[in-house]
Amino acid sequence: MTPYAVRRESHSDFLTLRGLRYHVRQWGDESLVTPDRPPLVLLHGWMDVGASFQFLVDELAAIEGPDRWVIAPDWRGFGLTETPQADGYWFPDYLGDLDALLDTLLAHAPADQQIDLVGHSMGGNVVMLYGGIRPKRIRRLVNLEGFGQPASRPEDAPGRYAKWLDELKEPSSLSSYKSVDGVARRLQKNNPLLPTDRADWLAAHWSAPDAAGDWRILGDPNHKRSNANIYRKEEALACWAAIEAPLLWVEGDQTDTDRWWAGRYTKAEFHERLSVVRRVEKHMLSPAGHMLHHDQPRALAERLKAFLGA
Repeated sequence: MTPYAVRRESHSDFLTLRGLRYHVRQWGDESLVTPDRPPLVLLHGWMDVGASFQFLVDELAAIEGPDRWVIAPDWRGFGLTETPQADGYWFPDYLGDLDALLDTLLAHAPADQQIDLVGHSMGGNVVMLYGGIRPKRIRRLVNLEGFGQPASRPEDAPGRYAKWLDELKEPSSLSSYKSVDGVARRLQKNNPLLPTDRADWLAAHWSAPDAAGDWRILGDPNHKRSNANIYRKEEALACWAAIEAPLLWVEGDQTDTDRWWAGRYTKAEFHERLSVVRRVEKHMLSPAGHMLHHDQPRALAERLKAFLGA
């Protein structure tokens, strides 16, 4: 198997954001920004890293050239970003980190500088909230399979808090692997559509060897704990309704949401919720699952190019 060959090289920076040492992967720099090509910010999902977008960045550069500043941070507790001293994670912190990241990277930009914002899965949920909270900051918004969560009821709160308290009593852990090849094969087990060369490349960014030589996932195991807070659908939709930028929604034809929610929340219900957003363009990629930026990076890049240039 020929190793995956990166076509557009990135560089890494470490920034202090809200007291955490944040790793930010960048392709290009602010000198590439024009009115038609503002900074493109890519936000990864749960148990992923910013490097996960390399295949998409390569394909986007292949069809439009490398003249775009692309930014992909590792969320707190993932990749090379520092892990906070906390028992869990919640969306307000992701929003705060994103706001601080943009304030830092755009410190010398005009006050009205907008960005194009893309999020996958958990990152997609973040961008949907942020798009309504900071609507003037976003020129184009892209949600890749960030479905939100099943609706909850106030009476669900006692049980959720109890579950969280119970989980705090048990140590969290993530699997380790004897080699980076073991990590790559696990990635392919999770996603059979992932080619071997991409899996091998991703594994070296998704994990690192520990002192004993075992390869461990670069993620805080506390991410596996239940969130103490119930999902407040009405609050989320109020943010969605405040989005002013055009929105591109992209999903994979093989994504099975019943695997996650067992019928408690369907794709049909999600698309009904999405109707609160004023301007939405929808696309489905095939064959593709939840990790559609790994499965169909060229097709996704083509959709992005058309949408960002519209």
